[in-house]
Amino acid sequence: MNSSAKNHSLLQIAMIGGAIATTATVSLFGPAWTRSVRAALQDSPKAVVDQVWQLVNSEYVDGKFNQQDWLAVRKNLLSKEYTSKEEAYVAIREALQKLNDPYTRFMDPQQFESLTNQTSGEVSGIGIRMELNETTKRLTVLEAIENSPALKAGIKAGDEILAIDGKSTHQMKVDDASKLIRGKEGTPITLRLGRTGNSTVDLKLTRAKIEVPTVSYNLKQEGNRRVGYIRLREFSAHASEQMERAIRNLNAQKVDSYVLDLRGNPGGLLQASVEIARMWLEDGGIVRTVNRQGVNEDMKANRTALTKLPLAVLVDGNSASASEILTGALKDNKRAVVVGSQTFGKALVQSVHELPDGSGLAVTIAHYYTPKGTDINHKGIAPDIKLELTEAQERQLASNPQLIGTQNDPQYARAIAALSSNNFARPPLNQTNPSMSLGARELKF
Repeated sequence: MNSSAKNHSLLQIAMIGGAIATTATVSLFGPAWTRSVRAALQDSPKAVVDQVWQLVNSEYVDGKFNQQDWLAVRKNLLSKEYTSKEEAYVAIREALQKLNDPYTRFMDPQQFESLTNQTSGEVSGIGIRMELNETTKRLTVLEAIENSPALKAGIKAGDEILAIDGKSTHQMKVDDASKLIRGKEGTPITLRLGRTGNSTVDLKLTRAKIEVPTVSYNLKQEGNRRVGYIRLREFSAHASEQMERAIRNLNAQKVDSYVLDLRGNPGGLLQASVEIARMWLEDGGIVRTVNRQGVNEDMKANRTALTKLPLAVLVDGNSASASEILTGALKDNKRAVVVGSQTFGKALVQSVHELPDGSGLAVTIAHYYTPKGTDINHKGIAPDIKLELTEAQERQLASNPQLIGTQNDPQYARAIAALSSNNFARPPLNQTNPSMSLGARELKF
């Protein structure tokens, strides 16, 4: 996930899902020496410090470590005495800052759990989306997720959440309410709800594991066109299967073209972006990664496309990382017309490690390039049709999100015009390249 993407895009969506691969620490020192050091460091904050250093030392994409003496960094880290894990965490973060790479980052146990929850596409809770209503200033349900405890209990859009387990939500922020609502699967929770024209009601629910919907879609009739509109919010572990369902269902409804909305999508899992690209691309390259040793790995389409219908892709400055992999693949292969504003510009791949104390480390392990070999890092992808939203248009869509993906959404409207003009590219013909894939440890954030 791209933590540095612009934070105030009207289309930015809060992430709530995560599956992180765990890997073993790699030591570059002799086994006897390593055993003696580990014995001395066992149950010490220095153990985590040493593991972080070794992981960066063995995996980081820049073998020169931003011109830093990385061995001297280790010596300095281990020369200190840490009275607490928190003190060690501070030292780790200070050492990682020397790399000048915001994506190589240390996460304390709470932050690592949050990232895990993000990328799994699952959450333990009751299954609602909510907002702080600008008019009433009350926490209000936007949606009860399919097959969730909330939906089964009859919670619906417009319900006001007045209290959570007896704690008033007056002046409570959405994030704080979310923390109270989430919890261990199988545990009870009581919500006090208010509905227009009705008295309050207390509902007792049991938290459950819920697959978070990252794909939403519907059929739109635009003049004489039947358009399948799909919005992808992030590339979670469930994103590809949700995308497949969306395409198959819209195909069954006899759409004649598609709009894929990636605006505000900050990225997620690399493999999810490859799998989704293969649903739209029959042939051609998807992405090429290059690691520290200069080893190239190419991922390509494998003749498993679900549709060859005309496609427009919507992007903006917060379409980042895995979103840019998918956009770059579709654009370079002339499979889609790209509409919107310049994308964020993150072309780095991270591997994520869980550490023994529950903390975690993300390490940049590779650089990626689009099928044509373009390096988009710090540059982004230029749309085929550039259309920036004005401040007034941004305000309108932010205050009326139901207008997103309608003719009142200028970028969507322009995409429909492009599809109607038939001046967009069709899928390339008869390219037969074998598909390849990265291992599960290689994640894209």
